[in-house]
Amino acid sequence: MEPTWIALAALAVLAALVWFALRRSNKALPPPPTVPAEVLEGEHADGTEPTTAPSSEAPESPGPPEVAAESDRDALRRGLRTTRGGFVQRLARLFGQKSSPDREMLEEVEEVLLGADIGVHTSQRILERLSEHLQGNPNADGERIWATLRSEAEAILAAPDSPLRLVEKPSVVVVVGVNGVGKTTTIGKIAAKWNGEGKKVLLAAGDTFRAAAVLQLEVWGRRVGIPVVSGAENADPASVIFDAIKKAQTESFDVVIADTAGRLHTKAPLMEELKKVMRTVEKALGRPADEVLLVLDSTNGQNAIQQAQLFRDAVDVSGVALTKLDGTAKGGVILGIVDRHRIPVRFVGVGEKVEDLRDFDPKTFAEALFEPPEGPASAP
Repeated sequence: MEPTWIALAALAVLAALVWFALRRSNKALPPPPTVPAEVLEGEHADGTEPTTAPSSEAPESPGPPEVAAESDRDALRRGLRTTRGGFVQRLARLFGQKSSPDREMLEEVEEVLLGADIGVHTSQRILERLSEHLQGNPNADGERIWATLRSEAEAILAAPDSPLRLVEKPSVVVVVGVNGVGKTTTIGKIAAKWNGEGKKVLLAAGDTFRAAAVLQLEVWGRRVGIPVVSGAENADPASVIFDAIKKAQTESFDVVIADTAGRLHTKAPLMEELKKVMRTVEKALGRPADEVLLVLDSTNGQNAIQQAQLFRDAVDVSGVALTKLDGTAKGGVILGIVDRHRIPVRFVGVGEKVEDLRDFDPKTFAEALFEPPEGPASAP
């Protein structure tokens, strides 16, 4: 009998050890897998992200977006720091060196404006206005010249006076743009903003050719408690957006934001596909999309103006979201885009945080761009 009791005791000890080990492992479970960084950071230029199955995690509980601590003007000044760092200092030195404005100074101002990627046509328009002002005020000081620059910039940016059209329910916003401009990230930030304002938002994952784009949109949906309508990989984008609109009509959503595949503006078949999406939206709604938002990357400079033209040739672009202003010296391109195409700017991105996507205000932007530097300008 003694060997039997020894065996039973050994089994009891082993069972106790297993129970203790399981308790410890349950208390120290590893954290859930994180979403790949490339998914959160946006699209690659070639659209070659690895295929990723949609996440099955439960949605996070919705919560209000972070409250922006800084004013729009301060945020724009921060975002435009790189752009301003070059040409504002040069203008300040130029205005300080001249006892009275002359043609030579105007030529140097034109050179500075072109260096900020404002563009030839728009720079000449600003110079003509500045020249007219100086003819009537030959002894104008630097502050008067700065004020004239701000006034003309504001006039250019405010010219396409067309407010955001979100009256009908559901309103449908179709977001378009080339690969790599931050389109899906911009959609997530807009959705978070409108959700925080009390709108009932639905996202449509119409970029069905890039699995990471669908996953990225679903991540944004979980972050702010917004549902996402998606289809199978390589599904027809128009059908996904159609289903989203019908869901929004049935369930009383305020607005649908539809992502579309990033496309090269030079590829005619892809632009034709975008036209098909727009026809499908009109069929589902009984009217055209309420807003067609073109996302442009400010770091592309003058190429962004060309992109705007080619997208306008294909669809009725009604507004622009300009991203990555904080990472470029080409922030002046916004003046060229609006002056050339008369498209209103809806949003500007001045950082990576949700609150860094700002509603666009022409006066605030012009003041932030053409504000004189504090203190005397340093020597070149």
